Amino acid sequence: MARSLLDGRWTYRSFLNNPAPIGDDPQKALALLFGEGQLDIHTSNDRIFQAALDFGGGVGMDLFGTCYPSTGLSPAVLVITGTGREGTPTAKWVYQYEGYLIPAWAEGVDQRPAIVGTVICTIPHNGGQAGLVASFIAVKHP
Repeated sequence: MARSLLDGRWTYRSFLNNPAPIGDDPQKALALLFGEGQLDIHTSNDRIFQAALDFGGGVGMDLFGTCYPSTGLSPAVLVITGTGREGTPTAKWVYQYEGYLIPAWAEGVDQRPAIVGTVICTIPHNGGQAGLVASFIAVKHP
């Protein structure tokens, strides 16, 4: 995988895995949002990368990951550990991510690179429980 594909700024959003329909209720849709932030990825080589996930207001995490290349039939896999920052509200946070770099459609129009996957809370914090799983999507900025 080309390093330049991962390198850069992404918008990150995670969602609670609630299968209940939301219909046309925008508040129900908004309630599914688990987290939103800016993800800045910097690769060391074709497999190893670091990232900063900034949720705003001094809430951020440091991410470290490995990219396993596409096998032809399956997309590239990103395995990531995210940890909070000492001295901030995220100090005790630990999350694990598994994401897939979505291949581009040959006929796609204005398609942006995207990573989709799941995230699990590894250590409980702020009254939340370990084991909480959410889905996420990250879309790369131009």
